[in-house]
Amino acid sequence: MNILIASSISKHAIEKLTENHDVICAFNAPEEKLMSLAGDRDVIIFRSGVKISAKVMGAAPNLKYLIRAGSGLDNLDVEYSNERGLQLVRIPEPGAKAVAELSFAFMLALSRNLIYANQEWKKGHWVKGEFKGYLLRGKVLGVIGAGNIGSLVGQMGSFWGMTVLGCVDDSEYTPEIKSDLTSKGIRLTTFDEVISNADYLTIHVPLMDSTRNLIDKNVLQKMKSGSYLINLARGGVVNEKDLLEELTKGDRLRGAALDVHENEGEGKVSPLASLPNVILTPHMGAQTVDSQREIGDRVLEEVDRFEKLLKQSEEPVTVNK
Repeated sequence: MNILIASSISKHAIEKLTENHDVICAFNAPEEKLMSLAGDRDVIIFRSGVKISAKVMGAAPNLKYLIRAGSGLDNLDVEYSNERGLQLVRIPEPGAKAVAELSFAFMLALSRNLIYANQEWKKGHWVKGEFKGYLLRGKVLGVIGAGNIGSLVGQMGSFWGMTVLGCVDDSEYTPEIKSDLTSKGIRLTTFDEVISNADYLTIHVPLMDSTRNLIDKNVLQKMKSGSYLINLARGGVVNEKDLLEELTKGDRLRGAALDVHENEGEGKVSPLASLPNVILTPHMGAQTVDSQREIGDRVLEEVDRFEKLLKQSEEPVTVNK
């Protein structure tokens, strides 16, 4: 098959694909470049950081399969892909484990002032008595979007000894989901209750019209005094201007950590960058060697599956006379 890899995936997966397929790599290429390369491609493999638009897919008349090597679909024109009848496969599980662990890295780093303590001691400053630290155990963990990633974060919080509150979109609520979350130690409740009770509020919703600027000034002002905000969802879900104002002028948030940002990429500087109680990372939540290796293996499995389906559809039908 002819494959266009539009985002960086594990090296071993690319090498394996190249052995048996015609592979073009164009990591995070602009739309015009992808359009010029897509003409004879059967499969496009992509992650975040690249836009798979209707124009890109429209430039590929042979395109049959889309493989999202992760979870979010905000960079894919889903409506067009559905109209075309393209088969779409997401591989969210491996990255979910990495993102969930990073949420705890953020909570610990914020609670214990690890970034500041590390920087100061490297300069020879013994700042042991200059700041307070807080336990996670016994605190309330609020999960906005208790889906694939959020439910794993909640389960980890429950194991840690936290009280876990979660919410999901009304359209996703079922008794089965409530039962599953309960078994993981997550009490499903309303958005407002999660917001107002969480000591640590972690965001795990997709970016769409209904979630853009979901966490704005009104929501931030309802948060618990001394709480922390963590965004591992998508830039745009949290209104960074409102967050900056709350962190500098308000008295509720003790700190924040964001792995995703309204403006991402080389040379971009977050408006939150100067704040000492904010941790910023470059959208690396799923970027662990283990998770990317697992995603690569899954990509190989999906390509093999697609190839078998393609061959089956091309087999001549024998009519018995």
